[in-house]
Amino acid sequence: MRTDVKINPWERVDDLHRKGYHIIQDPKRFCFGVDAVILSGFARVKKGEKALDLGTGTGIIPILLEGRTAGQHFTGLEIQTESAEMARRSVALNELEEKVDIVEGDIKEAAALFGGSVFDVVTSNPPYMNEGGGLQNPSGPKAIARHEILCTLEDVVSQAAKVLRPGGRFYMVHRPHRLTDILVLLRQYRLEPKRLRFVHSYVDKPPVMVLVEAGRGGRPMIKVEAPLVIYEEAGKYTQEIYDIYYGEGQA
Repeated sequence: MRTDVKINPWERVDDLHRKGYHIIQDPKRFCFGVDAVILSGFARVKKGEKALDLGTGTGIIPILLEGRTAGQHFTGLEIQTESAEMARRSVALNELEEKVDIVEGDIKEAAALFGGSVFDVVTSNPPYMNEGGGLQNPSGPKAIARHEILCTLEDVVSQAAKVLRPGGRFYMVHRPHRLTDILVLLRQYRLEPKRLRFVHSYVDKPPVMVLVEAGRGGRPMIKVEAPLVIYEEAGKYTQEIYDIYYGEGQA
């Protein structure tokens, strides 16, 4: 880890428990959550493949994917200047400039920025909420990360379809109540749903997230995987979550 990267007084540096990597975060903006980590464990990036993360925030998903897969190169696209700048410093902090790029730009213009059919994998942890009512500060970074203010679910899906190569894979984490919208949009943009996995806080509780894999031009067939449970009990992760966070066999 480099020691000459600027860390502002209001920022913190968090250990990612993966290849010694760390990430810079600003608690007043938006810090990554378990959903981003779980998505990095669900996505598959094979040797030699190139991946794009739409709405990368502080770059958590490209950095984690570089640390846990054999992918050749990873790009994060982020519209908020401050977040993109922070992500670039995290890339430099981990000496990953040759493997990870952070691009400032709009998800709605991804195909214009990168071209069509150029990535093997696209990931996204997009804003979950499709209703903006009641927001105290619609232009704030937390609101932008959580609500469909600057992009919609359709924007994410349509751009993913454009930048993916034929046979490429799209991975997303979202909320179960949007599942119908997700599946309809995927089919609309010829991304065939291939894997679903529901994520539960506890084994006896309803799912709080859903993980989705779709293939560009894939044949119709979907596999619903066993549920992923986050906690065995309050404050104690399940072994599978420990493995995703810290590597297999850790507890």
